[in-house]
Amino acid sequence: MEDDLADKLLQFGGGGASTAMSVSTLIVLLAAILLFFLMRRKYLVVTFLFVSIFVPYGQVVVIGGLHFASSRILLPFAWLAAKPLSYLKTHSFQWSGLDKAVIWYGVISTICGLLLWRDVGVLINRLGFLYSLFGAYFLLRIILRDRADVNRTIRTLAILCALFAIGMVREQMTGHNVFALLGGVSEVTAIREGRVRSQAVFAHAIVAGTLGATLVPLFVGLWCQGRKWRATAALGIVSGIIMTFTSASATPLLALIAGIVALCLWPLRRRLRWIRWGVVIAVVSLHLVMKAPVWALIQRIDIVGGSSGWHRFELIDNSIAHFWNWCLVGVKNPSSWGYYMGDLSNAYVSEAVKGGLPTLLSFLAILWQGFRKLGLARKAAASRDHQLELLLWGFGATLFSNAVAFVGIWYFDQSSLVWYALLAMICTITSAMPEGKRTTEAGSSAPPLPDVISPDGTRWADAAPRHIFT
Repeated sequence: MEDDLADKLLQFGGGGASTAMSVSTLIVLLAAILLFFLMRRKYLVVTFLFVSIFVPYGQVVVIGGLHFASSRILLPFAWLAAKPLSYLKTHSFQWSGLDKAVIWYGVISTICGLLLWRDVGVLINRLGFLYSLFGAYFLLRIILRDRADVNRTIRTLAILCALFAIGMVREQMTGHNVFALLGGVSEVTAIREGRVRSQAVFAHAIVAGTLGATLVPLFVGLWCQGRKWRATAALGIVSGIIMTFTSASATPLLALIAGIVALCLWPLRRRLRWIRWGVVIAVVSLHLVMKAPVWALIQRIDIVGGSSGWHRFELIDNSIAHFWNWCLVGVKNPSSWGYYMGDLSNAYVSEAVKGGLPTLLSFLAILWQGFRKLGLARKAAASRDHQLELLLWGFGATLFSNAVAFVGIWYFDQSSLVWYALLAMICTITSAMPEGKRTTEAGSSAPPLPDVISPDGTRWADAAPRHIFT
């Protein structure tokens, strides 16, 4: 019973019992709400993301057992300022496969969690999860309307990373976190194997480093948009790399390497199918010839000293060994699998344990839809806009970097907003996937291709003959 309770707290989070919000944070939130209604619509995303990410997740208001972090407090006001009804009167919201995947993921995760625990506390937690997921994701889907909005959002993330990088360097020099002045994070920086693990405003150093590492390819994509964006892009690239190394964690470094490798595959972009199959064949071959399973390679990775790769290996190994325990709707007590197995520091294992195979598949569907939309959009942009094609490749590298990082971490604080923003930007930059098949001039049917958004906000499919994309 005690193990079940401990695993419940690890999986769903216990949260603080009382309000913990400083006066300075309250003033910042009130100022942000005021700016929502005073600033132009295009700057709404800047204010919302900047404040929501900058304020530590530990700054929370508790009302009747319900926890409201900064993003949850700002969400209803941001929706009012966005005027979604007015937007829908003049624009037709185009549903994409990625939108549907996000909805299915939220719904399935909630249903499976309730079926597993049948507990009022879990119900409240899952409703809060849906409030944050759907509220933030679809807010960003509405206010990110064109390519200019996407570039503005990337620049906002670059400036945020620059501020975090400065603070994290200071942590390396002093051992104290300057962001503790905001409340919600420890003033004394953690040390492992003699190395200071800077964490900035985030709940853990791994999250801080992973955020910076995964955004580097996106900043490279912004760099390719022209001289106008290069100063901010360079700032973001340098800041993301600094965040990666000052976190003193293996997961961010591996995510950075994955993103760089993905960027370097640009010359082979027309041979990705062969590369994917080559990787699959290589992995299967290694699994057949190795004495241990191929995922045992994870525990051999120790590139920063004191790495817990053994823990990631044990999580994967035990989740496979106990497949029939969690496959239906998840499992209550993964701690029984072995030492420290209740710490689900792997996004894939976490989704499997919390919601079984249905939740895991719905989470993987989000990644699949993201890669699919980016791939189709890049092909459509290849002959029309080389800069857009490079930006789309940067998005793909960032998504791949996240997919690799999820082996060692899952976003459990305000960093989840960056993940939602990435998915929303992918939908915007690739536009919507029209239903059915298009017909070429010769009358033959061709698979549908995305209506890619041009720099002025128009869709090529609306301004150009259909046969251009076939």
